[in-house]
Amino acid sequence: MRGIAILFFFLLLGTILEKLAGVPLPGNVIGLLLLFLSLALGWVKLESVENVSLWLLKNMMLFFAPLIVGAMVFFPLFQKEWSALVMSLLFGTLSVVLATALTAKFWPERRKKE
Repeated sequence: MRGIAILFFFLLLGTILEKLAGVPLPGNVIGLLLLFLSLALGWVKLESVENVSLWLLKNMMLFFAPLIVGAMVFFPLFQKEWSALVMSLLFGTLSVVLATALTAKFWPERRKKE
């Protein structure tokens, strides 16, 4: 129960910061970044949020099912604009893989220097 409260606290904090500061990021992303920072600095212990996080990851498909079903309304648009969708999916995936690979390559080297 404490873990879900911590996650909701950071979601709320991110949403408040988005509204007050006018940051061009969604509140949930800001909250996630704040949670990451708190975990990295040791303000929040991983054990506090680990169980609820694993449960959310295990049941993630339940949260995306309404989105997938709702997207079927746009099937004619998908047929019409398929080439742009394919290109954006390919370049988006490639950029994420590249960013992850570079982070994985340089992160351990940086940690060794400290």
